[in-house]
Amino acid sequence: MAYIGFARSPHGPARTYELILEELRKRGFRVDFSKHHWMGDVPFGLVIAETDNGKIAVRWNLGREFSLKIEEVSDEDWDEFVEDTLEYLSGD
Repeated sequence: MAYIGFARSPHGPARTYELILEELRKRGFRVDFSKHHWMGDVPFGLVIAETDNGKIAVRWNLGREFSLKIEEVSDEDWDEFVEDTLEYLSGD
């Protein structure tokens, strides 16, 4: 299975990364590996995690309080989501 998610956070990249992983664990995902992509001057990022329930990609941006929504998608949609987000982050 593959999942994509959307998060909002009032915190910077490091704390937001921690909160997203913490929330995934609370929802029953065991995170085996994760990585975080963001640009220093953009309030936007992408967390990618490999879990016991499948791969997860969460796009986050700044918001008033922390929230996270996750939905199951096809592998093709997951790949497109990650590719588009990384392209946006790199400025291409």
